[in-house]
Amino acid sequence: MEKGNAKKQLLLRLSPTLWKELVAWAEDDFRSLNGQIEFLLTECVKRRKSTADSGNEAANEGED
Repeated sequence: MEKGNAKKQLLLRLSPTLWKELVAWAEDDFRSLNGQIEFLLTECVKRRKSTADSGNEAANEGED
């Protein structure tokens, strides 16, 4: 793997309650906890981008 494409490490502190919820969710989805967190963050970023794109399209429609 190239240096620029290597995954970055992150120290993340979670409450015990959130940890337990994420572990249970990861098990339900047959993922590791790390995989589940990465999946959730990826989905959130995709949604944010699509929401931002939708907002930009709506704003551009009113410019005529």
